[in-house]
Amino acid sequence: MIQLNKELSYPISETLFVFALDSEAGKVFDHTRKLITGIGKVNAAIALTKAIHEKKPKLIVNLGSAGGNGFKKGEIICCTQFIQRDMDAQGLGFKKFETPLSGIPIVLENGLKMDNLKEGICGSGDSFEMNHINTEYNVIDMEAYPLALIAMKENIPFLCLKYISDDAGSDAADDWSVQVHLASEAFKQILFTEV
Repeated sequence: MIQLNKELSYPISETLFVFALDSEAGKVFDHTRKLITGIGKVNAAIALTKAIHEKKPKLIVNLGSAGGNGFKKGEIICCTQFIQRDMDAQGLGFKKFETPLSGIPIVLENGLKMDNLKEGICGSGDSFEMNHINTEYNVIDMEAYPLALIAMKENIPFLCLKYISDDAGSDAADDWSVQVHLASEAFKQILFTEV
């Protein structure tokens, strides 16, 4: 069982664990229903949509590495809000990060909370951010936003945990390449207390 809090838990057998890269999952998740989407919002959206219809999960858990602003390397942050950080239609009169004519709020709120974890706002975009200047989000990744949106539209509970691998600064690429391999063991400590 995955125990989110005293009242809410889900069977591991009915959970879909979603990663961008196999290196983020390691061997720790080989006994689960694991989905590797590939990097980027489009790959993530396509892979999750197919998997939902094939596997019909009761819970979607997105796990992966991310940059973080205001967090320490190695921390796991529970993301409950999401921004599409590379959506920019301000030239057409829309607000920063607003998806034109979609009816979707700029900050998408769709994420379960997990006891004892700090919460973050995840900004997803199709770029590896190395000069973080936006204050609207403090966790930086490349896939979570479309996963959260699809889970919401499909009415499936969604949990998003990000392992902070770097600070989205000038050393982010070097930090990420070292830290990404540590993510799966950190997730194991939080999710699989019985294993």
